[in-house]
Amino acid sequence: MNSLPRRRVIVLGIGAFAQGCLRILRDDGAEVSAYLTRAYGHYGPRLEAECPDLVQLPDPVPWLIEQRPDVVIPMSIDWALQGWTPALLASGLPLLCATGEGLRLERERDFARALCESVGIPFPPAHFAPDRAAAESWVKAEGRPFVIKNPLCSPTSPIHTIVCESQLDTLAWLPRLDDTEGIFLQEYMGRCEAGHIALVSGGEIYPLVTNQEYKRAHDGNLGIVAGAPLGGLIERDTEDRYGLVAELLEPLRPWFRSVGFHGPVQVTGIHHQGRWHVLEYNVRLGITSGVMILRMLANPGSLLEACARDQSLTPSWREGLRYGCGLTLAGFGYPYTQLVGPSVPVMLDGEPDCDVWWNEVEAAPEGGIQTTGHRLCDVCALAPTLEAAISLAYRNIRRIRSLGSYYRTDVGRSLWPPGSP
Repeated sequence: MNSLPRRRVIVLGIGAFAQGCLRILRDDGAEVSAYLTRAYGHYGPRLEAECPDLVQLPDPVPWLIEQRPDVVIPMSIDWALQGWTPALLASGLPLLCATGEGLRLERERDFARALCESVGIPFPPAHFAPDRAAAESWVKAEGRPFVIKNPLCSPTSPIHTIVCESQLDTLAWLPRLDDTEGIFLQEYMGRCEAGHIALVSGGEIYPLVTNQEYKRAHDGNLGIVAGAPLGGLIERDTEDRYGLVAELLEPLRPWFRSVGFHGPVQVTGIHHQGRWHVLEYNVRLGITSGVMILRMLANPGSLLEACARDQSLTPSWREGLRYGCGLTLAGFGYPYTQLVGPSVPVMLDGEPDCDVWWNEVEAAPEGGIQTTGHRLCDVCALAPTLEAAISLAYRNIRRIRSLGSYYRTDVGRSLWPPGSP
């Protein structure tokens, strides 16, 4: 008797996110491969599957069409900013990401603000300034601190988020900014931040997990906001225990339906004066929580394919796994990525007993692994309780070390439960 064809999955991405997706979906029975969208982070994905890169295939669309995937999973929205984007959209391949009007929810910050205002979702007072002079004038007139963001969200944005906690902080940063695309100013409302990740499909919202990202570089939530978080927690939360879905996603249901939105949606909110306020939306699984969600699901492949095809969903969960903890091992110089050190060995003591996904490393000529950049690996652990997930993640990250590397040792001691400082 002929067996059913295996599901075919292609990931657009690099590093830990791509490797984790490939392994987990292969474990779920899929045939997997990836298109490596940046010039680094190739080692981990290529441990799992065939992975052509942007040098080998400057235009991946003919290859993607030839592969006939059942679902294409982007790591970020940079797929939508390429010369080959129109051809990818025209191909009709099932893409696990909002397109068209739906993509604007992440891409255009002022669009998200206006949309929230139109449906009554709280959003911090915000302002688009066309240049530095206009931004400075606004901040002086307002007399308050603002978080500085790029108006258009992209991995290559000229401004990456700067969290300013006083008016003087904000004014000090403005002269240093590249205002090519303008400046988006969002009022600072404190540190009581959390998020929720859901799937939207067939006009319905399917809550998955409440999450927390540890975005500052050092213990105690000190240091700058890093380019990508140093750690994260997730809690399976289909019941919306903390109210993020009800307050910040449900009011968008009519808009989701009107624009045909389907795919992941993550909302990051700030709890201020007794209410959640939107900080931003993302339309992808996310590099911190995505692979932990997939590992927690009992049917990740079929669920993602159904979502990419805008069908009704039935999430199924692995028994006993309710919490996840992810930790990043940062290398020399991080988060100040202009500081570049030599390639040094990455040493492992014994075999890990949770997931370890590789970022900026490569095979060393003499054997083993060596560093190639600033973020070395992500350690991801799941367990029935939060305490057990955190303990398992730390037990494993302590087994990995490299000259100049570090990790946060305090994940879970603050910012949790959601809405805590």
